Amino acid sequence: MKLYPYLLVMAGVTYLIRMLPLAFFRKKITNPFLLGVLHYMPFAVLGTMTVPAIFTSTGDPVSSTVGFVAALLLGLKRRSLIEVALAATAAAYVTSLLLPLL
Repeated sequence: MKLYPYLLVMAGVTYLIRMLPLAFFRKKITNPFLLGVLHYMPFAVLGTMTVPAIFTSTGDPVSSTVGFVAALLLGLKRRSLIEVALAATAAAYVTSLLLPLL
């Protein structure tokens, strides 16, 4: 099956990401720049994986963009994750229903 090589690569990468800092940094990290990079790394990786998927999720760039903007605005207003997800989904869905009528 093609699934096993992908699983092995994913497991290896996940292991290396967690093991390498422990192997290279023996003492406590005090460099503020490095601490900042390590602090924001998960957010950057998550954004890199999520944002392209947002714009290809509906098959229509207009409805995807409307959903993204709705999520962005509600996220900036510090709404809960479930509210943001539901509103973005509803906005994209309603846009995809109304778009052929325009």
